[in-house]
Amino acid sequence: MTASYDTDVVAWANEQAGLLRAGCFDLLDIENIAEEIEDVGKAEQRELMSRMAVLLAHLLKWQYQPQRRGSSWRRTIITQRRNIERALKKMPSLKAWLADPEWWEATWGDALDLATREINLDVFPEICPWTFAEIMDENWLPEDR
Repeated sequence: MTASYDTDVVAWANEQAGLLRAGCFDLLDIENIAEEIEDVGKAEQRELMSRMAVLLAHLLKWQYQPQRRGSSWRRTIITQRRNIERALKKMPSLKAWLADPEWWEATWGDALDLATREINLDVFPEICPWTFAEIMDENWLPEDR
């Protein structure tokens, strides 16, 4: 191996792909390949969490700032719902995260952080008040508070 995982991961990845295609399995950097494969799954999990946090933050803003509602917030809500739906359809194993209370707690915390950057309120619920079905329902938006 000439490319180092620690100093140039892109060159290393290209080299590893070449070795795989050439059938040179004994030259593969198995430990780091396994790490990278696991990281792919983690990246998808982070992406789902990020999209959900953005969606939840916009639902909070919608609920707590009705006077500022606009097409931009609506578009963001629609886009995030659509992208979450696509991700869950493309990668059904991500659905397991939706049943994990710790995942929801962390995601809700991220949503609160996002929302409080734009809304100077400290009245948000400590836990998400909406069901997943409501959050993802294209015809649902939270009521005014």
